[in-house]
Parts: sequence; C-alpha cells; structure tokens
Amino acid sequence: MRQNKYDDAGFFENYSQMPRSIGGLSAAGEWNALRAMLPELQGKKVLDLGCGFGWHCRYAREQQAHSVVGVDLSENMLERARELTDDPQISYRRFAIEDIDFNADEFDVVISSLALHYVEDFALICRKIHHCLVRGGTLVLSVEHPVFTALAAQDWHYGPQGERLHWPVDDYHFEGLRQARFLENDVVKYHRTVATHLNALIESGFMITKLSEPKPSEEMAGNNPDMQDEFRRPIFLMIAAVKN
Repeated sequence: MRQNKYDDAGFFENYSQMPRSIGGLSAAGEWNALRAMLPELQGKKVLDLGCGFGWHCRYAREQQAHSVVGVDLSENMLERARELTDDPQISYRRFAIEDIDFNADEFDVVISSLALHYVEDFALICRKIHHCLVRGGTLVLSVEHPVFTALAAQDWHYGPQGERLHWPVDDYHFEGLRQARFLENDVVKYHRTVATHLNALIESGFMITKLSEPKPSEEMAGNNPDMQDEFRRPIFLMIAAVKN
C-alpha cells in the first residue's frame, strides 16, 4: 500500500495552511535555487512527479512548455491542482510515483520537488525516469537533505533554556525507513546518503550536471529571524542530471 497521508482530512487541512501551500512557489524558500537548475522549458514536454497543487506544472506552462503531466497519489492534491489550473495543456493523473509506466522518450524534462524521500526504491524510479526521457533530456529533483533525514526526530538538540544548540546527525549510513513526525502526524520517509542518490542516477544512465544545497535568501532571512538557524545545516539536496 503506497503512503497517502494527504487524503487524510486533518493532515491535508494542516498542509493547506502552510505558507508554500498558500503562497505557492514564491513562498517556498528553495524555489529560487531549484528554478536556476531547470533547463529551457519552451516547447518541452514536462513531467512533474509528486505535483501536489500543480505549482511547478503551471510554472512550466508560463515558460511556454508544450505540455505538462502532473502525477500525484493524493486525490485531495489533484483536486486542488485542477481548481487552480485553467490550461488544457496541463493534465493531472492519479497514481503513485512508484507506479509510473510512461513510454520511452515521452518527455524532455522531469521535475520532482520534495517527493522522492517518500519513495522506498529510489534506484527503480531513476530507471523509470531514464526510460521516459528523451536522449539529452533533463531530470531536476529535490529531496530532504540526508543530514536532515538521518535521524527520524528531524529536530534540533536544545539547551536548558530551549536554545537550539546543534543539529544532531546519527545513523547516517543506516539507510532505510524513518518514522518522522510532520504536521502532527507520523509519516514514513526514506533516508539515503548523498552517495546513494548520486550513484543510483549514474548507474541508471544519467550524467550529473549540478548539485545544490540551498540556503535561505538574504531577503527571507532578513524578514524572519528564525531563518538564521537555516544557515547552520542543509535542509534540501537538489540534483540536476541529463540522460546520456
């Protein structure tokens, strides 16, 4: 059974109140870094894995992509995406990322934002993405950084006055399932090392073209004092790769 917390009414309501759920890409602190890694989208056929509310799908069309397919397991997510979308060149399909089965050479660009750390078999997904991309096609993905996912608690170590002393990293090389707490719910995530991410892509036939471990922009950090702690450890790992 694929994990589908977003069709739980309470979980989805909490998610819908997050700044990125309300403000879209401009409210996502990592968006500028991810956008810089995307290739030219004009005229391209784009696939978005774990599309959520469809923000990246609509952005691709704003950049004059030929067509976009958004995939998500959650009907709640897709219902909201359809409400926000008025474009016949964007189609949304409901199934798990693990179950994608597109034709060879069907897409020019594949995007996946903060979804693949919910997938158990990353190497399988890499092979499936490689299959459906044209030669020279681009994959751009973001996941929670392995420094962030190593411990299931995903939280700071606090001092006696509640001050954030440091971010603990432990069990880094013990890959696999982590029962994390997110939006007041238990959520299953999968921890993998940086090397595992890169090697799975390389072994699937990709050439890595860029890595990013983005930090908050100076503007975001200046507007939110709590953001200063986001400079102390990475929270996102982003990878751009090209099909050989």
